[in-house]
Amino acid sequence: MTDLTLMTSASNPASVLPSLALLSHRIRVLPMDAASLVKMPESTILFLDARDDLATAKTLCNLIHASGLSTPIVLVLTEGGFTVVNSQWGIADVVVSTASPAEVEGRLRLVSEHGNAPATMLPATDGGTSAVDGQIRSGDLIVDTNGYTASLHGHPIDLAYKEFELLKYLVQHPGRVFTRAQLLQEVWGYDYYGGTRTVDVHIRRLRAKLGGEYEHLIGTVRNVGYRFDPPDEESEESTAKSTSLHSGE
Repeated sequence: MTDLTLMTSASNPASVLPSLALLSHRIRVLPMDAASLVKMPESTILFLDARDDLATAKTLCNLIHASGLSTPIVLVLTEGGFTVVNSQWGIADVVVSTASPAEVEGRLRLVSEHGNAPATMLPATDGGTSAVDGQIRSGDLIVDTNGYTASLHGHPIDLAYKEFELLKYLVQHPGRVFTRAQLLQEVWGYDYYGGTRTVDVHIRRLRAKLGGEYEHLIGTVRNVGYRFDPPDEESEESTAKSTSLHSGE
């Protein structure tokens, strides 16, 4: 039995790919929007309804990959949709909405084995971040998850609780892009209703407290969200040299 997620805006989800109802798999149905991404478990195969809205489907495919999710995507199409889809969509497979149960089961088996082929081309997570005994280190930035403290160049950073939680979560997933909705869910939880503006405010505060030289560690991905960009070795060396020069060494 495979865990499946069907993302659709159809009023009758069973009409998207009728064969799914005849197979013995767990199926959850989610609305076709970016907010649904935070509700998907990591180990699922996503059937994305692209029959009537190819533009939205492509946007969601891009968003899934930009967010660092490795969820295999199977596009559900009509015959006409096949003329538009190509490898740049980053999907595992396509299936016509009228496919038989045997065909859908066969495609599921192949997707389970191979996943999204383009996923290997996603940027690799930077190796400059390490965690030992609750301390996450990224260059001169240290986040102590046990003591709820953070320091830069050995000097403590004065962070409010949620600022620390936000920084910790981003540093724990270097290079991965998170939407504002995902960050709200992971850092504030479902019970928080402050809206996505709260994330923007806390990001600005974090950048200000990291200072001009290090505010770039929290990057913005336009129309998507935020990510933690670990410093590379060259930038660390440049910063060290600059510090030495200014100190007169």
